[in-house]
Amino acid sequence: MITKFWEGVGGTLAERWAAVSLPALVFWLGGLLAWCARRGDLRAPRAATDWLGGQPALTQAGCVAVALLAVAASGLVVRRGTRTALVLMEGYWPAPFAPLRRRLLARVDRAATADRGRFQELAGPVQSGKATPDECEEYAALDGRLRRLPSRGRYLPTRLGNIIRAAETRPGDKYGLDAVVVWPHLWFLLPEHARAEVAAARRALDSAVGVLVWGSLFTLFTPVSPWAAPVGLGVALLAGLVWAPTHARTYAELVEAAFDLYRGSLYTQLRWPLPGDPGAERAEGELLTRYLLRGSDAAHPRFTGPRD
Repeated sequence: MITKFWEGVGGTLAERWAAVSLPALVFWLGGLLAWCARRGDLRAPRAATDWLGGQPALTQAGCVAVALLAVAASGLVVRRGTRTALVLMEGYWPAPFAPLRRRLLARVDRAATADRGRFQELAGPVQSGKATPDECEEYAALDGRLRRLPSRGRYLPTRLGNIIRAAETRPGDKYGLDAVVVWPHLWFLLPEHARAEVAAARRALDSAVGVLVWGSLFTLFTPVSPWAAPVGLGVALLAGLVWAPTHARTYAELVEAAFDLYRGSLYTQLRWPLPGDPGAERAEGELLTRYLLRGSDAAHPRFTGPRD
């Protein structure tokens, strides 16, 4: 999974601090609001602030520092959990869930088979210009759904997982390049603006998953205030069903575009001969993938000239 790659890639320290601390701060402020609502007095925290205001400056600074560290620590814990949550949302589940996984995979396969069949039925009329507007709209919708699926036999049981898996498998289907193996090498060759766009899309996906985790945790305040349950579940469902898939599609499209546009730089940097035509590219890409994964002592292919 390319997901592992992103565990070691991040922005500046300030960006990481904001990404970790701001959601945690919102979460704890929401918990404070739930507690105040239960007491029926939204001014209840004022007693604590009045007490703090009467303390020496050193005590005030220490209390504020402890509070900020506690917020940041909870944010770091949830951020670690977000990685696990994303893996689970993709459909990589432990063995006890194997029966459920098989049933969901069968359903995905049936739906994909039906979509492909209907897509092929509509292809002729659409390409010949004889399709009705409704058929053209259906054809476009089917095309979009099929593009968000990996090749048959590589499905995952969830929509989010299939979107990301499609981005990981399509470079292999088109160019013979295994995205999981090649991506770290290609990343160093991307122009700065391309890396920034892909990284921003990945951060948006991680943030959406983080919102799901925070929303789920917010339901723990239900004993304090009953409205915490619907609020937390509503946020979690919105993040899981809408925000995360939307950001996953953007991320997947950018990863695929990176391979489409910059795979030639990988060949050049490795002094590997460029494929002579599209028909030969898949075989060359498979050779290059094996070379990056395990090396080679073969005499062919011959390296190209020295890099500039």
